[in-house]
Amino acid sequence: MPLRKRSTELIQAKNEPDTAGFNLSQPCWYLNRELTWLEFNLRVLHEAEDVRTPLLERVKFVAIVSSNLDEFFMKRIGGLKQQVEAGLREMSLDGMMPLQQIQECHRVVRDIEGRRQIIIADLLDKLKNEGITITSVPALSVRERKNLRKYFTDNIYPLLTPQSIDPAHPFPFISNLSLNLLLTLNNGTGPDMRLARVKVPVGLSASRFIRVPGKKERYITLEDLVIANLDMLFPGVNIVRCDLFRVTRNANTEQDEEQADDLVEMIETELRERRFAPIVRLEVVSGIPALQRGRLAAELEIDEQADVFESQDMLALRDLFEISRLEHPHLHDAPHHPIIHPLLDTKRNIFHIIRDAGSILLQHPYESFSSSVERFVRDAANDPKVHGIKMTLYRTSSQSRIVEALLQAAHNGKQVAVVVELKARFDEAANIRIAEQMEQAGIHVTYGVVGLKTHCKVIMIVRQDYNALRRYVHLGTGNYHADTARIYTDIGLLSCNESLAHDVTELFNYLTTGLKPRRKYSCILTAPRFLKQALLTKIEREIASHQELGGGLIQFKMNALEDGDIVKALYRASQAGVQVDLIIRDTCRLRPGIAGLSDTIRVISIVGRFLEHSRIYYFRNSGNEEYFIASADAMKRNLEARVEVLCPIKTPELSKEIRAVLDIHLNDYRSAWDMQPDGTYAQRIPPETGAESGSHALLMQFADKKIEQHRKRNKKKRKELPV
Repeated sequence: MPLRKRSTELIQAKNEPDTAGFNLSQPCWYLNRELTWLEFNLRVLHEAEDVRTPLLERVKFVAIVSSNLDEFFMKRIGGLKQQVEAGLREMSLDGMMPLQQIQECHRVVRDIEGRRQIIIADLLDKLKNEGITITSVPALSVRERKNLRKYFTDNIYPLLTPQSIDPAHPFPFISNLSLNLLLTLNNGTGPDMRLARVKVPVGLSASRFIRVPGKKERYITLEDLVIANLDMLFPGVNIVRCDLFRVTRNANTEQDEEQADDLVEMIETELRERRFAPIVRLEVVSGIPALQRGRLAAELEIDEQADVFESQDMLALRDLFEISRLEHPHLHDAPHHPIIHPLLDTKRNIFHIIRDAGSILLQHPYESFSSSVERFVRDAANDPKVHGIKMTLYRTSSQSRIVEALLQAAHNGKQVAVVVELKARFDEAANIRIAEQMEQAGIHVTYGVVGLKTHCKVIMIVRQDYNALRRYVHLGTGNYHADTARIYTDIGLLSCNESLAHDVTELFNYLTTGLKPRRKYSCILTAPRFLKQALLTKIEREIASHQELGGGLIQFKMNALEDGDIVKALYRASQAGVQVDLIIRDTCRLRPGIAGLSDTIRVISIVGRFLEHSRIYYFRNSGNEEYFIASADAMKRNLEARVEVLCPIKTPELSKEIRAVLDIHLNDYRSAWDMQPDGTYAQRIPPETGAESGSHALLMQFADKKIEQHRKRNKKKRKELPV
């Protein structure tokens, strides 16, 4: 695959030292964070090519990549540009200056977009063969155009605001990710050309794709409909040409919260500033004349050579989500219905269930979020024996049942305290609204610890049981978000373990006060104070154990491995002979398979139907195995600048479930990609027929087997009961 070469050029250009002696401070042993993230998007884009993927799911993966690239420019390129503008010359761990990283990322993005163009053309042909056509207004019949003009007049025309660009009308403000028409006009009275801009009202006002009335399933784009009716906006004016463009603005507008008097006011100010933040990318449709392209670049104050991206596709391909949701069952994955966890498949009081079980492991989306986590909070809100509820809230859905339950709990007179993270990127406005709503209901809302994001996912319920107050907790790897719980893979734990409950109480006392006395945790490991050092210590312990007894094994599953200290420790473990298995979704700085440095390390990435999001840490520990689930990836920001929690899984039965998850991923031959020493990836090929099922399909089956095993156990127990 030609694009496999592109992310290796920088690495190959370095003069790597002799592998006989490894200086781990040398940048050649580390991959670039941004480039490895872009490499992940190549794997996602491959799902749009893979003929094993249903057609409308393939369209979805194109939309996912396009949405990901939008965020990449807003967050990562925006941040790098700020570093350049600030004159920062500090090299990244892999030895690149900020400007070098921008240039290399731009090159890779252009390669991705070139490949995406080929895929889009193929998908549109295949959609046409299935009777789904994206066509143009000129290709329609006279009658169809007449009907669409009426639709335009009634539904779109009132939303449009044409804006001239001349000395009396300065260049208008262009909002982030908006779709715009740049019109070149001539009023017929002379040779002079004028420019005008029309914003295409995609979003809440109108859909991007409009179905053409009739038996056939045909769609036109909203911008095409606007272009076909521009004479209504500019009557009597000669429209010489029309060019489509789109801008992306920097989303990095964070201020110093330690200097802020009011955190909510500070976040609201950041959101206002983000709207007017500098532009980091201009997208135009290929064929735009040099004059118009240059004028746009000049008015938007960007580098025309570096920051302008021409596309032969439609712009804003994230809108293809609309097409991917069309109701054609045979063009989608088979419907997936999460099971109810077998222990929770009863009308018994959920707290009695947890108390009898001790701890319950949840696996989403294979097991229902609604019947477990949402039920946990909902039942607490209405249980007369529950006195208090505490939880952290990082991201949640717009119509959150958990928030509704918290409001109900406050209405029922319970003490409710919620730590809301206002700085969850792109969810700030929603979190402010939720926080205000909860405060008005009498819920005690705090915003965590100054200078740290609260990223841990924790709930604690305080209940008066038959003999004493008892604390019930939930700790998870994912957000309390019902929508993502159906498409992200995450793990959670429901428990009434006293030691764990004590630790969670200490954690909430820290989060709600911000004070840092000597808090003692007996179970959990928290960042930023303990977690990173604990991981490093456990890696060194595994090295010592392996040198003494052999059989050393470390297995991590996470979204990203970016922290340099963790990478160095894993290199040292490999040099000592410890087997290291890393299941890393996207960013990975470590280079596996280098003789003498990382030859016992393998890195795989799982890309498929669901988004891998769970974090698992495992150490063999001389046979005294340790399993942990965590909210944190091994990234510097998670380990040093966020409040995170790593929670042990000690019950043998639950440990077996975690073991099954790891083993299924490690033995995947459908969705797994093996990382090569140079940072590229090779998709695994099934060794034999029958090995085509990927991790997600196998974990669905695993969930079904849990139900069957539970039924068999119950049946056996009933038989053993005395008559």
